[in-house]
Amino acid sequence: MTEGEKARLIAWNNELRTVHQRLRDVRRLTRAALAAGQPAEPAQRDLLLFCHSFCVALTGHHEGEDRELFPAIAAAHPELREVLRNLRQDHSMIAHLLAGLQAAVDRTAPPDDLNRHLEGIAAIMESHFRYEERSLRTVLETLELDADPQAVLGPL
Repeated sequence: MTEGEKARLIAWNNELRTVHQRLRDVRRLTRAALAAGQPAEPAQRDLLLFCHSFCVALTGHHEGEDRELFPAIAAAHPELREVLRNLRQDHSMIAHLLAGLQAAVDRTAPPDDLNRHLEGIAAIMESHFRYEERSLRTVLETLELDADPQAVLGPL
């Protein structure tokens, strides 16, 4: 294996961690917008933008994993199918929570309600990211997947 090939393989592990950090940053910005927001119209528009961006980014990340990454891992490492099933279950739960957040934003719920939605998402998201990184780190360092990282891990 050449150094270039090895760097490409290890890049999946690094890319996943980078995407997770970017999603954490978007979540943090969303929470900051909520904390700073007043009931005035401009603050509400900012919050809508942050929440929408966060929901789209996280959903795109999980859809890419489900569509591209997890099938490649399952094919190369059938022993990880239970882990992948757990991760997909988390994706479904997070999607449900994101829909609740989006509905709360759409109905201009009070900041306390929006914060509760974000807290719930943050708790599941962090647990999911840590489990995914811990469970797949070694696999991602050796995974031979010739694909566009944005298609696999989302457009971040």
